[in-house]
Amino acid sequence: MTMISIEKETLKELLDSKLKQIIEKINFILLKWNYNSIEKFLKDSRDGTIEEAEMDAISLINLRDNRKKWMDLKISWSND
Repeated sequence: MTMISIEKETLKELLDSKLKQIIEKINFILLKWNYNSIEKFLKDSRDGTIEEAEMDAISLINLRDNRKKWMDLKISWSND
């Protein structure tokens, strides 16, 4: 893997942009199904309350996990 130098502020801006995109995708899926909570949506899709939501549920799980990963990284940088 090639290493490059980048200003920390620029990297933070890129990270914020990535987080914004993830949050927009999460909100789009929740709005599509008329939900406010990822966990409630996932519960309802698991127990069959909402049908044909499997692909969106999988997407939400991945988006939620990615959001956490990037947020954790952002937090770790703020401690440096």
